[in-house]
Amino acid sequence: MKRRALPPEISDDGAFDALIAALLSLRTPAELRAFLEDLCTPAELQAMADRWRVVPLLLQGLPYREIHDRTAVSVTTIGRVARCVELGAGGYRLAAERLGYAPSDAEAH
Repeated sequence: MKRRALPPEISDDGAFDALIAALLSLRTPAELRAFLEDLCTPAELQAMADRWRVVPLLLQGLPYREIHDRTAVSVTTIGRVARCVELGAGGYRLAAERLGYAPSDAEAH
């Protein structure tokens, strides 16, 4: 995440938590779509959609090149997403499990 330098007296520690609270306050897909369209540029939305689009394919074990051929997402982006799926905070995997794209940790063992 790109960070800007802030003087110590101006802290944005709570800004990310406030964004999370705003996202959690939305109740329908239409509300979330409207919020994201206001919050993000079209390019940012496309980048996020591209990243999410490759997650199920990575979880199926497809090679990066095949994922690229199916989605037109760059191999570099696919590699970054794969690294997050394996070593990240667990968000991709949790969402994928809840949507039925991946077995849960309990099912995997």
